[in-house]
Amino acid sequence: MGGALSGCLFARHALLPQGWRRDVLLEWNATGDLTAVTDNAAPPPSVEVAEYVLPGMVNLHSHAFQRALGGMTEVAGDGPDSFWTWRELMYRFARHITPEQMETIAAQLFAECLRHGYTAVCEFHYLQRDMAGALYARPAETAERVLAAARLSGIGVTMLPVLYSHAGFGAQPLKPEQARFRTGADDVLRIVDALAPQRGGQVEVGFAPHSLRAADVAQIRAVAQALPAGRPIHIHIAEQQGEVRQSLDVSGRRPVQYLYDQVDVDARWCLVHATHVQPDEVALMAASGAVAGLCPTTEANLGDGLFPLAEFIAAGGRFGVGSDSHVSQSPVEELRWLEYGQRLQRQQRNVAATPDQRHVGDYLWQTALQGGAQAAGRKLGALAPGCRADLLVLDDAHVNLCGVAIADVLGSVLFCGNDNLVRDVLCGGQWQVRDGRHVAQDAIATAYKRTLAQLRAL
Repeated sequence: MGGALSGCLFARHALLPQGWRRDVLLEWNATGDLTAVTDNAAPPPSVEVAEYVLPGMVNLHSHAFQRALGGMTEVAGDGPDSFWTWRELMYRFARHITPEQMETIAAQLFAECLRHGYTAVCEFHYLQRDMAGALYARPAETAERVLAAARLSGIGVTMLPVLYSHAGFGAQPLKPEQARFRTGADDVLRIVDALAPQRGGQVEVGFAPHSLRAADVAQIRAVAQALPAGRPIHIHIAEQQGEVRQSLDVSGRRPVQYLYDQVDVDARWCLVHATHVQPDEVALMAASGAVAGLCPTTEANLGDGLFPLAEFIAAGGRFGVGSDSHVSQSPVEELRWLEYGQRLQRQQRNVAATPDQRHVGDYLWQTALQGGAQAAGRKLGALAPGCRADLLVLDDAHVNLCGVAIADVLGSVLFCGNDNLVRDVLCGGQWQVRDGRHVAQDAIATAYKRTLAQLRAL
């Protein structure tokens, strides 16, 4: 792995790729990689001991700036509200954010994500230009601000500069309120190149065509072909019925069908939302190895709909979860509502399971973790040598874990109560959360409150 031993932790119970194991010694080096994971071990002298240890979750879809919008759009309009009416409010809010404010908002979000169990985030970043619609002197200015926030908080990040050229299918011109988002293929590649020196153990850089509404297939192909091999590619797709209708009107095909007809979609792709897909599209996604990026709290908040999870699981599909607009910063809530949405729709229980894994909590955590790691394009996804030293220590003193059999721990974490059971968080070999508090929580919150006061006074 390289690097001298930097730290170790002894877990009475740890969730390894093969399942729960007892008496596990976890060791990591100075560069933040796990170097050894040994079960049935004896605790060495003077080594910290934890009762329950999980691998940290990957948040595969984030728009960090939208954290500051939380709670401000929950007022009914004169007519029916939808994603499209919410979007107009978001545009007006985004118009005023400065790069400095972007950094403080992202730092607050990332600290919250860490406290709730996310140790990595994929930032789908499209607020690229200044308030007048001009590129900053440093074209990657706002992306660099988000990466600075990630360093301050300690979270791992996959930065995805967004390709955003059109207002709708058929290359409709952007509206004035979308001017801050405008990028062409050359702009995106320039930003990707500018961020290249920051790539490393805690940072990866890919790209994201915003959607088939906002980027045409020729642009998508051009950037995908120019992007270095193996870099992740994310796209919003089939999130709302209105988008599906627009795609059918212009192309004669549904969004997922159209994407697969026009672009070589493979395992480096993450199809975000994919809410409204038909059986043939489910089969396409699963067969390609692409990850379905599911964001249940945002999809519920915006009234998008429900992804056909059971059918996707049956087809062998890969999925992960993200917090998207950040009405929640908890992977527990995302996974809980991923399952609960299916239960409500299908009127049955314990949907997210397979014959090989009947414990719903374990299946959801392990599967979402693997899909998120793939979407992030980084060495994540497991307590295993070579992966990043990203782990969660649960609060074993909490009543929800009192006397619980090890096979039921994740069931209790996901489906019992609303207290946060994450006590400590190690990310990239560094302790970022201790006893439920982020190590820089007060300073980050003070800056965030100042930014909120500025934005809400406009």
